[in-house]
Amino acid sequence: MQFSLRKNMEEELKEDPFITCKKCGRRSRKSQWISHYYACPVCGKLKNVSASYRLSVIFDKGSIRLQDQNITSQDPLNFPGYKEKLEATKDKTGLMESAVTATGKIGGQKAECIILDSRFFMGSMSDAVGEKVTRGIEYATKHHLPLIIFAASGGARMQEGIFSLMQMAKTSDAIEEYSRNGGLYISVLTHPTTGGVTASFATLADITLAEPGALIGFAGPRVIEQTIGKKLPAGFQRSEYLYQHGFVDKIVPREDLRETLMMLLKLHGMKVKEA
Repeated sequence: MQFSLRKNMEEELKEDPFITCKKCGRRSRKSQWISHYYACPVCGKLKNVSASYRLSVIFDKGSIRLQDQNITSQDPLNFPGYKEKLEATKDKTGLMESAVTATGKIGGQKAECIILDSRFFMGSMSDAVGEKVTRGIEYATKHHLPLIIFAASGGARMQEGIFSLMQMAKTSDAIEEYSRNGGLYISVLTHPTTGGVTASFATLADITLAEPGALIGFAGPRVIEQTIGKKLPAGFQRSEYLYQHGFVDKIVPREDLRETLMMLLKLHGMKVKEA
């Protein structure tokens, strides 16, 4: 099984022409969601999207080259039911793992992109995910490419225990090596970005962007409230709150992301042609 760019708009519309927003409950035509970059046409809440969609939004048409497509979890702990769940998720998503790595061009500038797809085990970090992320970072280091990572994760994958937690150090070390070699790393935090991913490569970037309304943190707000016995401030751990407190450099709507990335690449001396 190999990952490929997903169905085009016409095929999607044949499946179900409507999407119901989980926030406001309003039902809108899928064509409207697509034209709004999968944000609710009524309230603006973002819908989680596939890795292929993100690639198609930021990269020049026809420039995408996928990498390491066959890396997948080997179930290192023989966790009961894990292999069956992995196979079902692969069939459902068309992915071998939650991490998708690719090169492509943004305004003619080649870049390395790593995306955690929340449809696959909520983007949780397995041994295979850590390996794919590390290989993507090392490729960017070797070829002196700007690095863009879209983080979306529920944290460590519990079915892999310590093997999952080890990926925090592994990916962080790869980022450090990339930084020592003068690379430009842009992190895009999406909903949700939590746990070990937040505590490692997702928050080690030169520039940190976030999507509107994204939940970003280590432990979830309910766990924190139960631990400290206090009610958290309104909007705590949402991207807007983190931006106000200096944790995020900029909140970028999806429709502005490609233009923002092009601007950042140009500011760092790269040759980017206007779309």
